[in-house]
Amino acid sequence: MLITHIKLKNWRNFRALDVPLRDVTYLLGPNASGKSNLLDVFRFLRDISKPKGGGLQAAVAERGGITKVRCLHARKDTEVLIEVELAESSSSLAVWRYVLGFKSEVTGAHRLLVSREEVWHNSKQLFARPDKNDNADVMLLTQTHLEQIQTNSLFRELVDFFGTTTYLHLVPQLLKFSEKMGGRQLADDPFGQGFLERLAKTPDKTRTARLKKISTALTLAVPQFKELRFVTDKMGHPHLEALYAHHRPHAGWQSEEHFSDGTLRLLGLLWSLLDGSSLLLLEEPEISLNDAIVKEIPLILDRLQRDRKVKRQIMLSTHSEALLSNPGIDGRGVVVLESSLQGSTARTLVEDETAALDAGLSVAEVVLPKTRPLSVNQLGFWE
Repeated sequence: MLITHIKLKNWRNFRALDVPLRDVTYLLGPNASGKSNLLDVFRFLRDISKPKGGGLQAAVAERGGITKVRCLHARKDTEVLIEVELAESSSSLAVWRYVLGFKSEVTGAHRLLVSREEVWHNSKQLFARPDKNDNADVMLLTQTHLEQIQTNSLFRELVDFFGTTTYLHLVPQLLKFSEKMGGRQLADDPFGQGFLERLAKTPDKTRTARLKKISTALTLAVPQFKELRFVTDKMGHPHLEALYAHHRPHAGWQSEEHFSDGTLRLLGLLWSLLDGSSLLLLEEPEISLNDAIVKEIPLILDRLQRDRKVKRQIMLSTHSEALLSNPGIDGRGVVVLESSLQGSTARTLVEDETAALDAGLSVAEVVLPKTRPLSVNQLGFWE
């Protein structure tokens, strides 16, 4: 199952958004156009759906409160609205539709309340809120049905889908020096601090099979790389070790603290692609990677999707020319974000852009130049 359509109102820097999504969706746009904020919509739904420590109130509070979540351009209509459709494939009819609206009370305690919540299954509405129970007890509107076990039994499949969304923006230093740095690990570990612990908890057979596939990819991508293995030290701490073809024939294995930042980010990316079947959110996967490797990321995604029995939907933000120069990118999966004085907007490719791609040009040649910020001269700083 995958999300095939998303609509937003007053979310972050989007007054309105209405775009289709594909198996793999590429989010393009200049800095501050909303790429991270759009990815955060799906993290927000995940946070509401968490079985422990989740819910609407916690998800909004974690983002700094309703004033940080609501678009600054929202004036008379202050409701934040999220609507998503899910289907078995990007070309099939929607199986599920979930709608969530929320806003603060105008008077009184200014509580954050659900203003609208609907679930549709195969075009049949399962419920719509506020209902008579909500009207009798307004405190019920402080929670969504999505987060309540006693009310979400009819759409538990939807809850599970949202709740297993994965976000990855691996920070190599957190992985290399996690034991020395210590400190509290963020929930859901978005920056990869607990990456090795996740590997340790994976069944041996599964872990070995995945590392074998990753080793094959690294052999092609990392100079002199030969082999990758998982080990635990005398204290029981998990580690990854790599063997390289070296001018010293007995140089031995190197642990993750000696890996390059690019190798660690590529490791995290490849593992995440193999780990699970839920929605995967990747933010700028090109960071720290050689352009020759970055260019192959779309091909890697395509190959792993074809090799899997259950495909994993992927959404990634990027402004990498190398990545977008890959000719295999499906233009139907490109979403362009554009900034304006009234907030950001999003669109799919227009007819002339699609025609240019069909003629053999790449997304980097056709679309990327339109997402670059204005130069100093264009801004008129020297006039």
